[in-house]
Amino acid sequence: MQSYGSSSVSYDWWAGNAGVAKRSGSFIAAHAAHAGLIMFWAGAFTLFELARYDGTLPMGEQGLILIPHLAGLGFGVGEGSVIVDQQPLIAIAAFHLVSSAVLGAAGIWHTLRAPKDLSEAEGRAQKFHFEWSDSKKLTFILGHHLIFLGLGAIAFVEWAKRHGIYDSAIGAVRQVEPNIDLGMVWGYQANFLSISSLEDVMGGHAVLAFILTIGGVWHIISSPFGPFKKVLIYNGESILSYSLAGVALMGFVTAIWCAQNTTIYPVELYGDPLKLNFAFSPYFSDATALEGGAHSARAWLANTHFYLAFFFLQGHFWHALRGMGFNFKRVSEALDNMGSSKVSA
Repeated sequence: MQSYGSSSVSYDWWAGNAGVAKRSGSFIAAHAAHAGLIMFWAGAFTLFELARYDGTLPMGEQGLILIPHLAGLGFGVGEGSVIVDQQPLIAIAAFHLVSSAVLGAAGIWHTLRAPKDLSEAEGRAQKFHFEWSDSKKLTFILGHHLIFLGLGAIAFVEWAKRHGIYDSAIGAVRQVEPNIDLGMVWGYQANFLSISSLEDVMGGHAVLAFILTIGGVWHIISSPFGPFKKVLIYNGESILSYSLAGVALMGFVTAIWCAQNTTIYPVELYGDPLKLNFAFSPYFSDATALEGGAHSARAWLANTHFYLAFFFLQGHFWHALRGMGFNFKRVSEALDNMGSSKVSA
């Protein structure tokens, strides 16, 4: 954390990042607690949406967010994109709620009982102690993250192969065999809105799983080298800025994809494709007005991802500048001195 030259700095309670800036153990506690909050929201909101779901109305016009995703994965959905069995959705919601309690307890345990600094821990936990300036240890931890993401992608591919996902072309759930074609995957990089085959989608996830897993192993056994070691800045602010930039990019891509693509986001589940409008800022709107001024699931998702991505991008710029040593206090000082400033010819 940038201290602006002060040797003793205190932060208010809401400055959460400050509390884990130099405490690798507290960093894990914060991760577990945040994951618990996310799990709680997912479970509770799924039950909330189930309580107001109306099978006589198109799913995409009910302002739902989580149920369309679960239906797209083939949970409880029948022909015509109607939820015919709520038990799988209730079970998933309950699983998330129970998981949130476990993760919350883990966050409390790591806060109260575990070492604040993992260098003081015993056993394998000590291997995950890190300093922001230690590029080798940071890439070691990054590698583990990439492997877990790769396992998630593999699980998605296997689920589609063995259980099946919803196919808007036939209006039902079917098993999907991935089309593993590197040329196809590369060709879609600049033209992803045109994806119209679930086989291509799952093939892309299979290729991504391979890249993530190999990349994870590579980062675990290697250290930064060449331009990556020279160009990247290794401190807490900069690492945070890199993460925010990645999340912002994914948010913008998701917003555009969700707004237009009807293969991954079927019309039956999310509503019709959206229009891009401009006012104070860009925004997506439904092509047709819904009853009672409601918004489709597609409109909720596209706009939420777009605006969150926008603010994540601002966070990236803020923390990147701080990571490079820019003193934002000088901005306010410059504004305060504008009245008395003089320019000499």
